[in-house]
Amino acid sequence: MTARRSAVHRPRVVGVIASRADLRRALGLRKPPDFFELRLDHLAGIVDQLENMLPRLRAPLIITARYPQEGGANNLSLRRRRDLLTRFLPCADYLDVELHSASALRSLLRLARQKKVRRIISFHNFKSTPTPRVLMAKARAAKACGANIFKVATRTDTPIELARLLYFTAKKDIDLPVSAMGIGKLGAISRVLLARAGSALVYASVGGGTDIEGQLSLEQLCSLLSRR
Repeated sequence: MTARRSAVHRPRVVGVIASRADLRRALGLRKPPDFFELRLDHLAGIVDQLENMLPRLRAPLIITARYPQEGGANNLSLRRRRDLLTRFLPCADYLDVELHSASALRSLLRLARQKKVRRIISFHNFKSTPTPRVLMAKARAAKACGANIFKVATRTDTPIELARLLYFTAKKDIDLPVSAMGIGKLGAISRVLLARAGSALVYASVGGGTDIEGQLSLEQLCSLLSRR
């Protein structure tokens, strides 16, 4: 079974590379995660160095250049984000585009499909977790855009918010894998609970530090997932 196919059948760990330090650490990992995610919005200043080092990364790649209002760094324009994603598309197993940007990046999504690069369509809400009904509508919209996986990251500061995300992940009424994660006070435990509830991909920081509240390091996440 290939890494690409298995990513949608059971939780796979994704190590997020968002800095030069993360890249160096990723290159030195003895046991790499199932995937590396390249946060090209964070890495926009070192793309030449990044491109030269990609052959040394020992895991398939997810590429994204995040929309500024959904957590993207460096306030990149749509054109700059498109250029970065197009440049690194030949290296990618997955392309991650926000649902908000899917229409504007329709040609890129079409190219990815032609190149047999799978598509993650994502939705981020850093203020709250919408109801499962709203999340279901987002998932259907993502599928209509050609998603192979729907990724959702929402604020989980309260048990009610976490329960909404868990219910949506476990009970989703759509034939589309979901990768779900919480951000905030209950973000860390959400990564483990959602993985066990059926989340297709589970994200963690390659480096020790992260500015995302609730995101665990690779070491922490792998340790927690191994516990029964």
